[in-house]
Amino acid sequence: MFNMFIAMAGIGLIIPIMPEFLKTFGVAGKVLGFLIAIFSFAQFIFSPLSGVLSDKHGRKKIIIIGLFIYGASQLAFSLSTELWMLFVSRFFSGMGAAFLVPPMMAFVADITPLEKRGRGLGLLGASMSLGFMIGPGIGGFLSTISIHFPFYVAAGASFFAAILSIFILPNPTPSIAIEKALVKSENLIRQLIRSTKSSYFVLLIVMFTFSFGLANYQSTLSLYADQKFGYDATQIAILITVGGFVGVVVQTFVINPLFKRFGEMRIILVNLFVAALSMFAILFVNTFFTILLVATIFSTATSLLRPAVNTLVSKLAAEDQGFAAGMMNAYMSLGNMIGPALAGYIFDKNYSFPYILGTIILLICFTIATTWSKKNTAMLDASRTR
Repeated sequence: MFNMFIAMAGIGLIIPIMPEFLKTFGVAGKVLGFLIAIFSFAQFIFSPLSGVLSDKHGRKKIIIIGLFIYGASQLAFSLSTELWMLFVSRFFSGMGAAFLVPPMMAFVADITPLEKRGRGLGLLGASMSLGFMIGPGIGGFLSTISIHFPFYVAAGASFFAAILSIFILPNPTPSIAIEKALVKSENLIRQLIRSTKSSYFVLLIVMFTFSFGLANYQSTLSLYADQKFGYDATQIAILITVGGFVGVVVQTFVINPLFKRFGEMRIILVNLFVAALSMFAILFVNTFFTILLVATIFSTATSLLRPAVNTLVSKLAAEDQGFAAGMMNAYMSLGNMIGPALAGYIFDKNYSFPYILGTIILLICFTIATTWSKKNTAMLDASRTR
């Protein structure tokens, strides 16, 4: 949880300052979209490998490697003097993140019984939201010292977490046997093909489409607030921070009772629909507090969505925890890669287009998930938290 917090705080730190930082290179929305896309492209490539390696060698080693790579890339980003350097360093940031998220998810699966899996992944999600919530506020404050200073802090935090993990982080035995992990060592294409035959393949598609729509919102929110309303880094940080705070509360105290009462699948369906409506609503509000309200509703819905999908996939994956976590992160990264690249491009044409497209994508995701759940009622009922 602490490592997840550090990783997400590192991402959150730089969000409010990115518009100003990119202005020093003379670029805007399109480049920001592609920078986010190349981060996710690296995650897409390395997440399946990370999941399989954590099955073979244990979660701890992979997490520590990921923290060191992530920290070094944040430092390199801040020291970049040319645009191509930004893209190279963001690629390695995505690689570092890929070596963090799947092993952490598999770690939780290793140490929690099935009936507490949702609670465990909810707490991991809460630490993610907490980092993303606190990061922008700290980043906005640190940017008053220097536009580069938040990057130095993010890098230092990652190195500190890596060193701490060497001495403190436990190393649970993976729930999958080493012999099976060796047999299942496949390249990315074969892993993607194998994922299509899994019982949870449609949930991977849901993660892809959900991430695609979410990335449209997240990758352009700071630019949207800056260009349409002239908000500064502090106001942008507040928009992100409040939603993140509500997400932390929901994931820490509310999510497990919701899973027990309604089941993971119903939580997924309801919050997909709420996320779509609130994304569309952002276009029709024009005061700071109404924008804050809509952004908070959207953040709350997405805070419930991710752990619900993660929990359901983890339960259906049985012994393939590392593989399933890697595939979840790969499909999520694929959506995060295509979404920002497209959003940044169409944002430069009209700043409303990313939110219209994101709404359509989320509604398509809702339709896919609803159809699949009706066909698999028995399996989903057997897997739900009780």
